[in-house]
Amino acid sequence: MKTEGTLTIHTQKRGAALGDLFGIFFEDLNHAADGGLYAELVQNRSFEFDPIDRTDYHALMAWEHIERGDGKTVITVEDSEPLNDRNPHYVAIDIVAEGDGVGLMNLGFNSGIPVKEGENYKFSVYARRETSFDVPLIVSIESTNGIIHGEAEIAVNHSEWTRYEAVIKSKATDSSSRLVIVTKGSGRVYLDMVSLFPEKTFMNRPGGMREDISLLLADLKPKFMRFPGGCLVHDGSLNPDDRDSMYRWKNTIGDVTQRPARRNNWSYNQTLGLGYFEYFQFCEDIGAKPIPVLPGGYDPHHKRMVPLGELMPWVEDALDLIEFANGDISSKWGRIRANLGHPEPFGLEYIGIGNEEVGAPFFERYPYFHQAIKEKYPDIKVINSSGPFSAGKEYERGWTSAKENKSDLVDEHYYCTPEWFLANHHRYDDFKADEPKVFLGEYASWGNTYYNALVEAAFMTGLQNNAHAVGLACYAPMLCNVDYINWKPDLIWFNNHEVYGTANYYVQKLFMNHQGDQLLEIKANGFTVPEERKVEAITGAISLGVDASAARYSEITLVNNVTGEVKTYSELSEEVSNLPDPAQNGTAKRTLELGETEWESYTLNFKATRTAGNKGFVFYFGKADDQNHLYWELGGWQNQDSIVASIINGRNSVLTHSMFTVETDVEYDLKLEVSGRHIRTYINGELINETEDKLPIIEPLYYTASVEDSTGDIILKTVNVQDNSVSAEIILEEMVKKDLSIEVYELSGYQIEDENNFENKELVYPKQTNFTTMGSSFSYEFPKQSVTIFRIK
Repeated sequence: MKTEGTLTIHTQKRGAALGDLFGIFFEDLNHAADGGLYAELVQNRSFEFDPIDRTDYHALMAWEHIERGDGKTVITVEDSEPLNDRNPHYVAIDIVAEGDGVGLMNLGFNSGIPVKEGENYKFSVYARRETSFDVPLIVSIESTNGIIHGEAEIAVNHSEWTRYEAVIKSKATDSSSRLVIVTKGSGRVYLDMVSLFPEKTFMNRPGGMREDISLLLADLKPKFMRFPGGCLVHDGSLNPDDRDSMYRWKNTIGDVTQRPARRNNWSYNQTLGLGYFEYFQFCEDIGAKPIPVLPGGYDPHHKRMVPLGELMPWVEDALDLIEFANGDISSKWGRIRANLGHPEPFGLEYIGIGNEEVGAPFFERYPYFHQAIKEKYPDIKVINSSGPFSAGKEYERGWTSAKENKSDLVDEHYYCTPEWFLANHHRYDDFKADEPKVFLGEYASWGNTYYNALVEAAFMTGLQNNAHAVGLACYAPMLCNVDYINWKPDLIWFNNHEVYGTANYYVQKLFMNHQGDQLLEIKANGFTVPEERKVEAITGAISLGVDASAARYSEITLVNNVTGEVKTYSELSEEVSNLPDPAQNGTAKRTLELGETEWESYTLNFKATRTAGNKGFVFYFGKADDQNHLYWELGGWQNQDSIVASIINGRNSVLTHSMFTVETDVEYDLKLEVSGRHIRTYINGELINETEDKLPIIEPLYYTASVEDSTGDIILKTVNVQDNSVSAEIILEEMVKKDLSIEVYELSGYQIEDENNFENKELVYPKQTNFTTMGSSFSYEFPKQSVTIFRIK
């Protein structure tokens, strides 16, 4: 084989330790917990669904009443004599006429309650009744056309709340079943905490995790798991007893009947049945270190903040959590953990404070947490936050805070185009080893195609090569129920009875299964160096628009920064709007079009005033079409942002971000400067954003090498994103053993648009081969668009 270049691995020259580099991130969005990883099959089991969760929710969501034969019933939800005060609602079944039985039916998640032939299902309920104590409840799992797959009888023989259990064995496989509860007799029957779990959960834990999803996660062999989010960490009321409180960990432990239902900020109900004890236990079960993330006393979604003088209970919550995880049984919270069934400590090493935080209030509060944790638990690694984007003033504020406070890690998040990831492959090359390390807590390239996975693999080689500065990294989001989508792409997709990993999943699995413990020096020689790409200036159409607002623009000029030529648009000073306006009959002007420019360096000057609405302005430039352009958005998310972003093939990369709020009837003097691919924005003469829209330079190969201490194996990861194969000689310098046994794990031979799905769950799937060498080098042809991992035994 004629080789184009060499990859030389210096097997005795070790670099940075890889530590806990690659892991996973869990957030309860896309019904990732209830209806997902948490194996409960009953939806709305405690009748706590409420419009505060989502406007169309009510206490009988997912329930229907049953009247069989001549039966008549009235179903009501009450709260006067609750099982407990934290879950006040329960259902009352008023038996008007018994007929052949009356009661309730639960519809489950997705298409219904999934059951498998021959398997057992654990039913439980809290119940009481007024009379007819000798008349049982009949609990059955039924098909949509009434075929009984299995049933049990329960004698509710108390007038006080009592827990009852039964095991139901299914006689059929059906993913669209219903849980039916009926009774006869007279009077009223009261039910609460109606539950059905498969007996076969992950690790066979009662009330545990769904097995198929858990096995996919365990197969990743992640070094860590970050939980419980995500935006749901800090979005909510400051009062832990409020129905829509922030995520407070103490609400999530102990008896599930005592855990209050919570408004999930992704617009559904969160039972908290999957709580902090279960998270820690699950991490232990899959061999991942837990990384809990706590709120820092500030809700940037609604600008709610704990006064500094009242912050100590929040700080103590963090200290108590560490004690809950690590304290011995003589400590208060260690004893609570032991009473829950885990006397041994969980061995917590990391804790995060805040998520995607923006604004001064969080960074005023963070030091109180950091100092208290370090004073009491100096070995715990504390993670700071740097906002939701990859650059800008809030990102820099987070890093400044981390350096000032000596945070151990800084949580970075970004969702960007594949082109952005390729252009930023060397993002961390110049980060310093003696500063806080990067925790890349959320990232993805806006898609689940093979090409997305390929590009992410290339980027991950850069993460590994910069292990001196990058401590942790995890793709996000992790789970998505196909019928309850809040966000995509996602690592794993599922319905109520099936699950599959995406192409991205298999890239993550390859990198986690074959991480290694320490970098090895690796050098490339002889490959064709990419041609220096001529910097293409940002040219194209320019327009001024609005976002959930109406605005007036005036005094618009476009100046050529090289020649001084000025274009004026005095005729364009009318109002634009994207607000509903019946008087306009849907014809309101949404943008002012300024036409195209081929100038490579220009300044757009104009004045803007919001006349109505609750957000701000959007200014488009470098526009080829609706799917390819750049924009400056002012008064974006929650009317708090000023961002510059790039759209490529309809996918978005936020290039930089600052804080700014637009006010109605205030005139702003705005300026957009574009020079080549460098962009600056100004508001009233002040520089607000500055960035560069980098173009990707495709490298011949992306590569990284490591050694695994337990086996001594040398691991080489190589990614070829090109549309042609690349031949290379792999040389293992200082290798004592001359005859090598090599395992190869490879993703190749796929179309870039290929995606796994329920019909073809392993369309994109790594293949394994083996070969041996007669010396300490070998040749290999890396297929086009491939991910190849060598494990050299």
